[in-house]
Amino acid sequence: MQSYKKIRLKRVRDNQTETHYRSFASIFFIDLSLLSELSDHFLGKSRMNLVIDFGNTTGKVALFDGDQLIKLIRPVGLEDISAIESEFSPAYCIISSTGISPLSIKEKVQIESIVLTPKVQLPFQIAYATPDTLGLDRIAATAGANFQYPNENCLIVDMGTCITYDLLIDNCYKGGGISPGLDMRFKALSNFTANLPLVGIEEETPLVGDSTKGSILSGVVNGLAAELDGIISKYCDKFGPLRVLICGGDYIFFENRLKGSIFAAPELVLQGLNGILRYNVS
Repeated sequence: MQSYKKIRLKRVRDNQTETHYRSFASIFFIDLSLLSELSDHFLGKSRMNLVIDFGNTTGKVALFDGDQLIKLIRPVGLEDISAIESEFSPAYCIISSTGISPLSIKEKVQIESIVLTPKVQLPFQIAYATPDTLGLDRIAATAGANFQYPNENCLIVDMGTCITYDLLIDNCYKGGGISPGLDMRFKALSNFTANLPLVGIEEETPLVGDSTKGSILSGVVNGLAAELDGIISKYCDKFGPLRVLICGGDYIFFENRLKGSIFAAPELVLQGLNGILRYNVS
């Protein structure tokens, strides 16, 4: 009987030891997994996405960790791409270019890359009569609004070389409008008249210009602000409450000049490109 108790006690102790070992091992491996995730987050370059965007006038590169923009480099040229990739070792890349051939950019990139076209899979539908002619910046900006404000109806105003208005209703891109950008308006007055000078944007814009320069500033800047307010108002009247987002290089001159509730989203196009990339590689 005594030896039976000893054997039974030994088995109980062995079982307890095995249970403790398994518990310890389980905790240990969980910690290793957590440590690996933390290491990837802080040190793992393979988690990053490379976003390359070449517009009509300049190029820029952004690095994202998940949906977080961690670095923005601009301006960049084609010759800078390889060095940027080597320095940060991203996992994936998306390329959008209207200024130069996207294939010439892709040749500079060694990692798996997506070139944005209207045929790339998107998280929203496109109800545009000529989708093959839809601007890549318009697709990306709409994607940025869609990812940031899912299930909301949005109007995106991108103030770049041209001003674009893009409407997203019930997760479907409906179209919008295109008009001359701020710089284009100044240049048009100079290029298509004999005596008007070329004027650039200034911080203070008079309502009543007391000189030719002041009159041009008043007409272009105040006229564009009135256009923006009027167009936004018409969209909201027709389609109901909209989240209005403004982005692009010239947004900063108008975010405080406009009426109504306007949300500034300066990097909306880059965020949209990153979202499209994640949507396609996940």
